[in-house]
Amino acid sequence: MKAVQFRNAILAVALTGLAACKPETPPTDEPPEPKAVAATARATELRDSIKEPIDRAKTVEDTQLQAADEQKAAVDAATN
Repeated sequence: MKAVQFRNAILAVALTGLAACKPETPPTDEPPEPKAVAATARATELRDSIKEPIDRAKTVEDTQLQAADEQKAAVDAATN
C-alpha cells in the first residue's frame, strides 16, 4: 500500500512540475523578422560558395586545353 502512495506522490510532483513549464510567448509589440529574406540571403551565399570552385575549375580546364592544343601543334610541327 505504501508503494502505491509513494508512486502517486511522485506522479503528483512530476505533473506539478510539468504544469509549471510553459513556453515563453514572443513579445507582440515587435513584428517578427521576415524569414524569406534571411533564407534567400543564405541560399545566395550557399550558391556562390558552390559555384566559385566550379568556375575556377572551368577556367583551369580552358587553360589546360589550350596548352594541350599548343603542345599537339608543336609535336605535329616537329614530326613533319
